[in-house]
Amino acid sequence: MTLISAQHTLQGLGQSAGRHSNLQSLCSTCGKYHAGNDHWQFMQTMPQDPLDLVDDLVKMGIYKENQLRAAEGVNAYELRKALFLKRVGRDDPQREKLILALCQQAGGLENAFAAAFGPQAGLFFGDAIRNSRQTRREFLRNMAVGAALVSLASCGTGQTPPAEDAPTGADVPSNLEKTDLQIGFIPITCATPIIMSEPLGFYEKYGFNAKVVKMPSWGAVRDSAIAGELDAYHMLAPMPIAMTLGLGSAAFGVKLASIENVNGQAITVAERYKGQVNGPADFKGFTIGVPFPYSMHNLLLRYYLATGGLNPDVDVQIRPVPPPDSIAQLIAGDIDAYLMPDPFNQRAVYEGAGFIHMLTKEIWPGHPCCAFAASDQWIEANPNTFRALNKSIIEAAGYAQNPANRPEIARAISERAFLNQPVEVVEAVLTGNFEDGNGNTLNVPDRIGFEPYPWQSFANWISSQLVRWDLQGDGLAPQIIPETGYDTVGTDIFLTDLARELATELGQEAPSEIYREETLKFDTFDPADPAAYVERQIEEYGV
Repeated sequence: MTLISAQHTLQGLGQSAGRHSNLQSLCSTCGKYHAGNDHWQFMQTMPQDPLDLVDDLVKMGIYKENQLRAAEGVNAYELRKALFLKRVGRDDPQREKLILALCQQAGGLENAFAAAFGPQAGLFFGDAIRNSRQTRREFLRNMAVGAALVSLASCGTGQTPPAEDAPTGADVPSNLEKTDLQIGFIPITCATPIIMSEPLGFYEKYGFNAKVVKMPSWGAVRDSAIAGELDAYHMLAPMPIAMTLGLGSAAFGVKLASIENVNGQAITVAERYKGQVNGPADFKGFTIGVPFPYSMHNLLLRYYLATGGLNPDVDVQIRPVPPPDSIAQLIAGDIDAYLMPDPFNQRAVYEGAGFIHMLTKEIWPGHPCCAFAASDQWIEANPNTFRALNKSIIEAAGYAQNPANRPEIARAISERAFLNQPVEVVEAVLTGNFEDGNGNTLNVPDRIGFEPYPWQSFANWISSQLVRWDLQGDGLAPQIIPETGYDTVGTDIFLTDLARELATELGQEAPSEIYREETLKFDTFDPADPAAYVERQIEEYGV
């Protein structure tokens, strides 16, 4: 996109062109030689309605699809700090004049950032305003401004140069079997390292043209992985174990490469039960949603309910609910509560639909939740790509673990293409500064953490609970896991040694041990003897 076409866009979006002479001269606005009234005459032929104008500009080829995507994807912080100050102005007064005029069209500099470049752009398509024609016009107008700014940023170079911390060509692995990748994810904050690696450049740093693909449910993730539709996946930590052993599906080998997050879940109860739920026994008779049978959510919920004297298979109904559907089902009365990933707990508070009964970190501090995973077949076919991809995500997890980076990350992943949530909701989860729906303002910095090390004790605890609850009711889990061996199941599926190796290469601290004693709210888990742990649980609680 040229400077003169950007100026055409500016004027078409409402700026008065004024009168110019017909002499050929150097235009002080766009820097080109043309008659003084060319801008004004051209704009008389352009539609005045923003919707029609943007459609025409796209058809004319002035705006490319990648420019619009870029305008929507760059977050406000990066724009202010890097793109605008270092790139767009380039100490050229004429360029700065044009840029400021473009920003003025969006109602000021901050509005231009928020509307055209920041995660707030996604809010223009929120349910509450989806049918507002005026709001959509304003959005399209500001998206056009954003595309012009992005184009100006790369004008004269042909492409946007890498960020200061991007690798040189020598840093990109030269032995990748595949560079164009698709990675499936569920739109929850647990997937933060996988999601943020696209807009913040972690995939690109390792030589990948990687796109994250939003999936509708965990069942769809499992089926897509078995069908080989995508390259790698965001999975729940128990899924690779269940899939490899043939629990809930045909046996299909999957490796858990690294943990995406620890903590980060909560039990949320419908607003209609406020004041009535104080402990696990109070859930009797409830219908409770979890995202998937083979999830930490289901296992932690069962663990918690059993301590209140409830049999999770008799005294409550536990129902799989895709996380994006959870709030609607809570409001409709289809479910009474749920143990779900964020941001859907915080979003329920934000919408007045429910209150947070308990964060899962109170049940098991530092528990695993989600993971980066790939099939045995794909890893075998793409070993170098798998290693580099895993490394990029482990590096992203390290970046996300730093609290100072989380407001920036919240803005990046709140976008419509990713979580499609209000940025303040996502930031409340990531920073741990939040309202709980009970009138309390809390500060819980470790509400969610991003520690990628896949402890083998995680695998053994998960396996122990699959044995305890026999989720598919056919006796397969209680048979196959002890026969195979808890440690064997874990070491075959959780790639702990590789995660340590990659973290060490990145300068991250990684434990030398693979097992640790896990302290939960109601007991302590010794990974050396999972069978005895299950026996004690059944003996104490009857299930």
